[in-house]
Amino acid sequence: MFERKTLMDMGLRIQLGHWHGVDRRCSLPIPSKGKEFTIVDIHGVHRVSLDYCGCGMGGHPTVQLLRAQLWPATSTNRQTAATFTVLCQYHLMLFESKCSGLEFYQSLARQSENVQYKRAKKTTKEKEHAKERARQSGSKRRRVLKNRYPEFLRITRQWRHVRMLKRAARGHDPEGIKNTQPGECALLCPTCPQPGKNMAPGWETAPEDHKFLHALFLAMDANFRLKRKDVSTEGKDPGLGSGWAFFCEVKVYMDHVKRNWNQKQDRSHCVAHDAVDKPDREARGTASSGIGAVDCARHNMKRPLAVGDLQLGERYLNMDYMFFRSIAGSPLVHFFVSYDIACQWHIHIWDRLRDYQDETITIDGAGMFFTFLVPKFHLPAHIEECNLNFSFNLTRCVGQTDGEAPERGWANANPLARSTKEMGPGSRRDMLDDHFNDANHKKIIGLGYMLRKKVENAVVEMVKTRQALEDLEGSLGPEVVQGWEAMAQAWEKDSVNPNPVGGGGSGEREEAGTEDAGAVRGDMHIMELVGMGLQLEDQQRIMVFDVAATGLHPTDGQRRAMIEHSSKLRRKIVAWMELEVKFFPGLVNVRAMEDTERARLAAAQPVPGVSVSDMKLWLPLAIAAAPGSVAQDVPVTNNVYQHKYRLRVGQAEEGLHEVRRLLLVRTHVYQLKDEHSRGVRANMRSQDKIETLNDQTQRAAAQYRAARLALVSLGRLLKRHEWQRTLHELKPDDVRGLPQATFHDPERKKKKRRHRKRQARVQRPASWIWTTTGADYNPADGAAMNEGNLLRANRMGQSAGSQPSVEGGAHWREQVGRRELPEGPQLEGETAYTLRQAAVQEELAEGFAEEWEPLAELIQRGQAGELEEDNVVAGGEGEGEMGEDGDADSDEEGEEDNPVPALPRPEIKTTYVDEVLVMAG
Repeated sequence: MFERKTLMDMGLRIQLGHWHGVDRRCSLPIPSKGKEFTIVDIHGVHRVSLDYCGCGMGGHPTVQLLRAQLWPATSTNRQTAATFTVLCQYHLMLFESKCSGLEFYQSLARQSENVQYKRAKKTTKEKEHAKERARQSGSKRRRVLKNRYPEFLRITRQWRHVRMLKRAARGHDPEGIKNTQPGECALLCPTCPQPGKNMAPGWETAPEDHKFLHALFLAMDANFRLKRKDVSTEGKDPGLGSGWAFFCEVKVYMDHVKRNWNQKQDRSHCVAHDAVDKPDREARGTASSGIGAVDCARHNMKRPLAVGDLQLGERYLNMDYMFFRSIAGSPLVHFFVSYDIACQWHIHIWDRLRDYQDETITIDGAGMFFTFLVPKFHLPAHIEECNLNFSFNLTRCVGQTDGEAPERGWANANPLARSTKEMGPGSRRDMLDDHFNDANHKKIIGLGYMLRKKVENAVVEMVKTRQALEDLEGSLGPEVVQGWEAMAQAWEKDSVNPNPVGGGGSGEREEAGTEDAGAVRGDMHIMELVGMGLQLEDQQRIMVFDVAATGLHPTDGQRRAMIEHSSKLRRKIVAWMELEVKFFPGLVNVRAMEDTERARLAAAQPVPGVSVSDMKLWLPLAIAAAPGSVAQDVPVTNNVYQHKYRLRVGQAEEGLHEVRRLLLVRTHVYQLKDEHSRGVRANMRSQDKIETLNDQTQRAAAQYRAARLALVSLGRLLKRHEWQRTLHELKPDDVRGLPQATFHDPERKKKKRRHRKRQARVQRPASWIWTTTGADYNPADGAAMNEGNLLRANRMGQSAGSQPSVEGGAHWREQVGRRELPEGPQLEGETAYTLRQAAVQEELAEGFAEEWEPLAELIQRGQAGELEEDNVVAGGEGEGEMGEDGDADSDEEGEEDNPVPALPRPEIKTTYVDEVLVMAG
């Protein structure tokens, strides 16, 4: 018969305190309290017998357990311990898999007992009956494994906290752990500027064009997945190290929140932000609706004392405290701050800081410079003004920073939400502090590889971008380039100056609408009337495209949609015509003559009436160009033509901007198709998207051509021809994307290298639509690439010379002997630990130096123009040319910069077109 026996049943008895003796026995053993001692190990949960040393050689019982690499669950009534091995294993698994303590403990318990590892508790009477039955049957009663999960949870929390203190060198401070300063246990980003640690003396007097190298890049965000239910309290669960790492000091932070809770928060002048405007949705039933944080925007690392709980959404008073607490006491003067609602958050930030009157976040803003930006991914959702004033792409000295660092960090922390939402306040803070420290640690040890790869990729981009920029400037001429540069530099120095990248369509409408205020009939201005007419004209043009796209045999659904669309458009046009006669009464007679002529021809039409697309709107320019006496019967003043001219200029610029935007989107879709689309289904789906973009591009081009055709007549009438400098004739071949070199893809380039050598295709120059003022292609991209290279090179130097409070071999060697300890095991242990940490840091520094050694020459050669673009391979050594299989999709080479094909114009029966457009009349 097989029976499961415990180690204690088989006679195992552990003696502590005598590991180096001959017989390893103590003359005065002291048994542990209780009948058994439970040890949680990597192989399961074991019951053993354990004796402490009582002869005085082993020391305190807790010390004896620790020297045996057993961590006790309590320091008084010690009956449970966990081995260092299982604690290390759980700690690493917690970081990598985000498993909960319960799941890990149950996996250990099931190794020891997988049948009855969990049973309901028995009453005293039930236990007596079980003993009596066992005595009568003569069999031994089977012992059920006791649940040690609460003890294991307490042990792991202590383990994580002590490990954090050890790695922060707090055990070497003569004044002890109580002298730990706020934020001292947080691992700092070694590449961020830290005066006195990784910055050369005299950084304050750096030239103006190099001051951005000493700027601190910060990114703020809130996370509403890391919420906490309203369980436990600060009194019951205060936390082991409040304010020692990333979370703000709880008492000071909550005092600030309570003191300023009733502060009025301004409404947003931009798009609605639910976390700000509707915070109740995230806060119901929670003690914390989420957390906010401030990260290093360049290297995605959490900042010390820059994380805090949110009580009711993303309120300014919470985010203000985290931001100012993060930079309090810093001698730096330049800051780039990324926040998804920076456009509204920064407006009254200094007034709010003055009202807080909080010493912990008070800073002297004199001589400090802050640039507030919106992350690249979040920016398109903002209004146009924000897209111009808070864009990373339009800001100097930020390189290729995107400001999305917190989002990448949340991806690592979000799996913890299912565990932390059930925790008490202190346990949750300790858990998140530990994970943020681990995330920073992994970033630090990966800096060598990460910065090398970024520099190698940046050199490739620098060579490519510089060549594309030179080609672009060569096609424009020096005068145009100098004019652009002057406009860009003036706007960068003072945003009051004209924005060189802003569109002018809406501006033309606003400017024209403020003039000739007397041209009003009722509550409508002549500008509104003409503007509505232009929109109706566009809708007529779109209607023709839509009908042609349905083909010869439309479905019933398509027919119904066309009829509904045409009916709505007809009603709009009729209503607009009634308004138009108020400004031009002579049109009543003109339209009456049209009706008479239409009635005469009605018998010859297959379908009576007139199609919506043929309904003449009689805009001012059409009146002037009409034959006969129409121009005399319907007089149009010169001011009306001026208004029409401005609107047409704006319409043409908007149409051209839309053409460029759609071409950029099409290029991006081509790149995604090449990279991700595999198989017929995925490729057909991508091709459908491309065809849709082609249709939309042709419609935008048609809008531009119509507006430009009107400008030809208006310019001749008003003798104004300045529009011809930027609004050229748009030929079919001009509607094409940027040259292929502008959108460089290293992976695709390697695959196509052999094909290009065989084909030797000559690349066409950029279309004029990309070289006119307001084009989406930014000629300053080359400068941004150079800024990025300078930032990376500077950060590598700062990282190599960094000696933060817990990093650097020299710093650890200085810890030896700080505490005056007698000769013995404790002094030996502390010395060994410091030397081990010093060796780890020195080995890390040597690895960084080895990784970065060839980069200086690579950058110099790239800047000197000694590298050919085709000879630079992103991704390092060992990547040769692709084989023949790499040319499988070479027939798509260059598709993204081909002209957009014209919309399909099949032979549509006139009867069908008239029927669709006339019905609903």
